[in-house]
Amino acid sequence: MSRYVIERLGEALVAVWGIVTIVFVVTRMLGDPAVLLLPLGTPEAQVAALRAELGLERPMIIQYLDFLIRAVQGDFGLSYQFFRPAMDLVLERLPATAILAGTSIVLGVIIGSLAGFVAAVKRGSFLEFLAMTVALLGQATPVFWLGIMLILYFGVNLGWLPTGGWDSLASLVLPVLTLSIFVAATVSRLFRSSMLDALSEDYVRTARAKGLPPGTVYTRHAGRNALIPVVTMVAILTAELLGGSAVTETVFSWPGVGRLLLQAIENKDFPVIQAGVFLIAVIFVGTNLLIDLIYPLLDPRIRVTR
Repeated sequence: MSRYVIERLGEALVAVWGIVTIVFVVTRMLGDPAVLLLPLGTPEAQVAALRAELGLERPMIIQYLDFLIRAVQGDFGLSYQFFRPAMDLVLERLPATAILAGTSIVLGVIIGSLAGFVAAVKRGSFLEFLAMTVALLGQATPVFWLGIMLILYFGVNLGWLPTGGWDSLASLVLPVLTLSIFVAATVSRLFRSSMLDALSEDYVRTARAKGLPPGTVYTRHAGRNALIPVVTMVAILTAELLGGSAVTETVFSWPGVGRLLLQAIENKDFPVIQAGVFLIAVIFVGTNLLIDLIYPLLDPRIRVTR
């Protein structure tokens, strides 16, 4: 087991290194930020001076090595826009994203699990048809379109809720509803499929043959094993939302990491882009690593194979 943990940690580090390296190369292809930061018509001498101040005149390999050394220390340099440490800017936006993502995940998982459970238990009924139809629509609907429709109806037409920003708890309702609908749709379809697979296993038939109550069979025997793929999906969704729901945050003017990254890309703010992607990579890879490590707690058979 310890060898497996070490191997997975090594793979996680390589994954993070690969992601930040790709981002470093791609950001250098976006253009010259020195030209963007200065007004049009600025003399070339001033552009060259700013380029030297930002360290962009050095050979690419030197910039890359310096970037890696600083990244290990959590130092991604100063933002080209705000002239503040890039990682500080990203971390300041993380709580807003965490609140939005966490609330959406919890609400979506609760609704999706209940819908998937009912659809599996009531297979072939109208309830299953209704639950899966709504879930399919939830997955097929673009998040940005759903967000705009919710703003127009509840914010503009009815005036019940704020249309954007983060001024009060009411500002959280529409963006959370937008994201949780997608999460619930994804979880419900996966939970139903996984639950149906579990219900067809021999150990479930044995439990039924022993005369156990249906509730015990569904929850204790089938439900627990059906959770394994669901946990994986929830972990992936959590990592994605924590990394920054850029579209939703932009639609609702939510001051999160995703919106900050879009602004940084638009303004070619390399340090902020690199700091943001690094944080997202760590969250995503770390979450998947954690799920791999807790799998044996959900299914002892996995523990044996490792």
